[in-house]
Amino acid sequence: MKPIIEIKNLNAGYDGRTVLRDVNLTVYDRDFLGIIGPNGGGKTTLIKCILGLLKPLSGEISFTSSRTAGNLQLTMGYLPQYNSIDRKFPITVGEVILSGLSSKKPLISRFTKEHKEKAHQVIVRMGLEGLEERAIGALSGGQLQRALLGRAIISDPEVVILDEPSTYIDKRFEARLYQLLAEINKDCAIILVSHDIGTVLQQVKSIACVNETLDYHPDTGITGEWLERNFNCPIELLGHGTLPHRVLGEHHH
Repeated sequence: MKPIIEIKNLNAGYDGRTVLRDVNLTVYDRDFLGIIGPNGGGKTTLIKCILGLLKPLSGEISFTSSRTAGNLQLTMGYLPQYNSIDRKFPITVGEVILSGLSSKKPLISRFTKEHKEKAHQVIVRMGLEGLEERAIGALSGGQLQRALLGRAIISDPEVVILDEPSTYIDKRFEARLYQLLAEINKDCAIILVSHDIGTVLQQVKSIACVNETLDYHPDTGITGEWLERNFNCPIELLGHGTLPHRVLGEHHH
């Protein structure tokens, strides 16, 4: 597997306070990485560093495109937390999804016929046909989540980052969300951030536990004995129907 994001000795924080210490992490092409940990443990800080929204205090983050030789520009899609969305903003579902292509056109030019056709394909894929002209303030949580996920994937990014997707609280759509993510994961890497261990562990290929420092588990299917020996981190595997639920033991960060 080819590394697309490499984080080395990262320290990061705000207002003179260090939130992340000596974090090392590699994200691979078509990886599905679950980042879990308590609120305030540094998950969102780590994501902001990867997205370039926060400058690290020290350490380095390098990006390598898996699609273009010698190209260090990695295309990323981002699904933010629900509470960061202004639902009063006057924008329609179609406009939200199209806005994911803004970086693909000159600033003052209009979206092309090809752009609009791509947006239509994404709207169908997200199950939002007929809602193109609906304002985002009139959507359910699950519909808004799908619109923003469509915006995140329309540019065919190499990695999609989802920050606490369960905050959109639409249990009926949760199974469909994970089905969509499995499809998207065939084409790109996914980083899913959550404090909700149960939902994240259904599908991820690797896990990073963040609580100021970072513990990395390269394979969620490994044995409890291996984890305990290498990470002092016991893990239980519980089978519930077709969805295995994995419960991680306590870390001593």
